[in-house]
Amino acid sequence: MSSPTERSLVLIKPDAVRRGLLGEILSRFEGKGLVIEALELRTMDGSLADAHYAEHVDKAFYPPLKDFMTSGPLAALILSGDSVIEVVRAMIGATDGRKAAAGTIRGDLALSNRENLVHASDSPESAERELALWFPKF
Repeated sequence: MSSPTERSLVLIKPDAVRRGLLGEILSRFEGKGLVIEALELRTMDGSLADAHYAEHVDKAFYPPLKDFMTSGPLAALILSGDSVIEVVRAMIGATDGRKAAAGTIRGDLALSNRENLVHASDSPESAERELALWFPKF
């Protein structure tokens, strides 16, 4: 008996888009067997950044994070699959690309803590909240 399909928000951040890594990152997810239910190239505005990162807006690291996340186009996607949240988090690796394990997206392709290529929902609750912000019609 297979587990129910789960959904996650994934953002392929502006640094990845600028560096031409969109195709490579998407192919890793597809190669794993995850399903791309929706994909949209867009630029995050300030109000969406504040809503997405609501728990961080009062922290010192937030203003530069907001500047980075609103600096250019990113790819927002809905990924689905068995245990997709756990699977994607393992695939992307530790937040700091300098410390992420080889074989992970960040370990192979990122050299920064802030500009770390990918955001992924970290729990079913955050996935539900984030998907409602980014894809309200889904």
